[in-house]
Amino acid sequence: MTYDIEKVAQLIGAEPTGCREGSIKFLLTDSRSLCFAEDTLFFALKTKRGDGHRYLAELYRRGVRAFCVEQLPDDMDNYPEACFLKTDSTRKALQQLAKAHRQAFQLPVVGITGSNGKTTVKEWLYQLLAPERNITRSPRSYNSQIGVPLSVWLIDEDAQLGIFEAGISQPGEMTAIADIIKPTIAILTNIGSAHQENFRGKDELLKEKNVLLECAETTVCSAEDLKEIERLHPADSIKTRLTWSTVDTAATLYVENIEKHQEQTTIVYRYKGSCGVLTLPFIDEASIRNAIICALSCLHLGMDADTLSKRIAKLEPVAMRLEVIEGRNGCTLINDSYNSDINSLNIALDFMCRRTNPDNCRHTLILSDIKQTGMTAETLYDEVASLCLKRGVDCLIGIGEDISASHALTCLPETHFFRNVYEFTQSHIAERLRNEIILIKGARQFEFDQLTELLSDKVHETTLEVNLKAVVDNMNHYKAMMKPGVKLVFMIKANGYGAGAVEIAKTLQNYHADYLAVAVADEGATLRKNGITSNIIVMNPEMSAMRTIFYHSLEPEIYSFRLLEAFIKAAEKEGITNYPVHIKIDTGMHRLGFDPYNDMERLIDRLKRQDAVKPRSVFSHFVGADSGLFDDFSQSQFSKFTQASDKLQSAYEHHILRHIDNSAGIERFEERQMDMCRLGIGLYGIDPIDNAIINTVSTLKTTILQIRNVKKGDSIGYSRRTTTERDSRIAAIPIGYADGLNRRLGNRKGFCLVNGKRAYYMGNICMDVAMIDVTDIDCKEGDPVEIFGDHLPVTVLSDLLDTIPYEVLTAVSDRVKRVYFRE
Repeated sequence: MTYDIEKVAQLIGAEPTGCREGSIKFLLTDSRSLCFAEDTLFFALKTKRGDGHRYLAELYRRGVRAFCVEQLPDDMDNYPEACFLKTDSTRKALQQLAKAHRQAFQLPVVGITGSNGKTTVKEWLYQLLAPERNITRSPRSYNSQIGVPLSVWLIDEDAQLGIFEAGISQPGEMTAIADIIKPTIAILTNIGSAHQENFRGKDELLKEKNVLLECAETTVCSAEDLKEIERLHPADSIKTRLTWSTVDTAATLYVENIEKHQEQTTIVYRYKGSCGVLTLPFIDEASIRNAIICALSCLHLGMDADTLSKRIAKLEPVAMRLEVIEGRNGCTLINDSYNSDINSLNIALDFMCRRTNPDNCRHTLILSDIKQTGMTAETLYDEVASLCLKRGVDCLIGIGEDISASHALTCLPETHFFRNVYEFTQSHIAERLRNEIILIKGARQFEFDQLTELLSDKVHETTLEVNLKAVVDNMNHYKAMMKPGVKLVFMIKANGYGAGAVEIAKTLQNYHADYLAVAVADEGATLRKNGITSNIIVMNPEMSAMRTIFYHSLEPEIYSFRLLEAFIKAAEKEGITNYPVHIKIDTGMHRLGFDPYNDMERLIDRLKRQDAVKPRSVFSHFVGADSGLFDDFSQSQFSKFTQASDKLQSAYEHHILRHIDNSAGIERFEERQMDMCRLGIGLYGIDPIDNAIINTVSTLKTTILQIRNVKKGDSIGYSRRTTTERDSRIAAIPIGYADGLNRRLGNRKGFCLVNGKRAYYMGNICMDVAMIDVTDIDCKEGDPVEIFGDHLPVTVLSDLLDTIPYEVLTAVSDRVKRVYFRE
């Protein structure tokens, strides 16, 4: 749906400044996601971590002409064709526009809230209802103060049903969200403990969620949750109540029996006096609960029991994450299969575009037919073609009857079409894909898992899963503690603490990283070769690396007169002037650095008598910022650093950045944050102060190769170090010390998790294989094993080994496949 600018201004209560012509079809809050510039309205949002007004000039150069702002730019003459809609709050203006857009449509809308399960219920409702209805739904988990209005804006004239998530993180947020969604049906998935950190308790959280329920004509929830609601609110606050229960026979949908089988669950239920049976392709409790909620909602919306039974048996898992995998022949795979619609395609293409593109490598999209859109094939693939062109897709590989018949896609630079995956695998095109970024996106029925297996580089069953969203969340966790304007250096040495420096760097660069830091020049060169353009500090430059540093525009730490002289000489030989360097002061670590008392005058004199290098920053390193035991020493260090850095700054007119706080220092020494801080282990999810997990970034996983029965008294492994004390089941897993599994964990000292249960290592850990005791665990060959991660924190292993988490993380071998994903 398209609005002219005058109409938009009227809806948000703003007076246009500048050109008043033009139309608005797309809303933008993130400058990196720009696609259709000519029809876009950009909202310059102000947050604790950023200000959208900084990107006005960039977006204008890229073709955007409509801006919603809180202050007009000082250089208005540089925007001759732009229209500015000035408002007191761009966030509220965005919400007001989405609210007005929603009110323009008279259609049933489902709003979903709850502590967890919102996305699964939304996607399963879509799967169940889409065959008869044209549905608009939230892309992925767009359920926030910003995500909800962007989702509701997607409603168009063809929509017959809306399904939107409503998420909250603090009191007072649901009012605005509910006002935008205006649900006719509200679903409460459950009342749990998730996301309570900003609420005084469960009751306050429930009251906030109830704001959405009160807006709706009908609410769907469990009978038990309804009692909790009625305990806090008048009984007439909800007009129509649809409940489900496994206990309360008076519930609208009473579940009489649940029987779990090996890979499916049978549910016998009674709904309004009629009995029915559902067979779910899942056995976990969360999926059973979510499916029951979906069943009750569908029956209320008029679906007959037979249709429900057939469709619920074919429910597909919800793809909650997008994976980045190392592919064959230098390719990078972005796996977003099993989640196929036009909106999620746009999000995935945006993610692909943001992947740094070294050496102009091609962007290839492998796409299946997109089903159940409510659009004609011609309209659908016209839109797909337009998205592909805007997002810079160089090659499209279409798989399916519908996409193969589309003429609209022939406008792309290169296209190949196949009726099914098998035809593609027989075509040899996969062998010609080299040094490309490949997005794999397809409906489940097309079995795209075969493509991922075909195009992936490594088949080692031991993998390190890296959560890129957790990296961003950890970054924001520390940014929230920092004073405005303080810059951050992100430490990605040691291959990103084992997580993989390239993908970590790409993610951080995407969020406008101020500086990245590596240990040696070769690490920086690798980042440059993979398209990283951010400033990179080399913390331990070697004499032999001068040319590498210059060639790749890396910025060295200078810690000694010998290194300084060598670098000046090398720069002068190359004809380089004013090359940025970072001066290290030794205030007590006694590892590297200039003496703050005895070296400063000589250092300043030498720096001022040359023009080859120029100090960009001066820094030092706290010895014990993570412990109050060393606070006096930390104060002494800070005092030494302040005096030394003041002397250096006084010798120059340009501003020299100062930094001494590390991860622990950011949290404990706010007054010492200065111009810049360095974020190391905290970025990877570990609080250095108490070893608490912030957000888990790395999860090391493997699988069970074989299970054998071993009699009591038999020995396990090399040198017969462990003997069974009973008849046992011993599993072999494909991970050993060559993969980074420490040998000291063997012989029952350490354990991994199998199906959530502890399985102790038996015998000596071998180079490629370890043995674990699964006697009391219900498991089979092929089951997953967690070495460390979400359920077994890496800090547990480091404590068992009497070491630090850094050692465990950085020990993971390069032969272990890294799988990157974004929730």
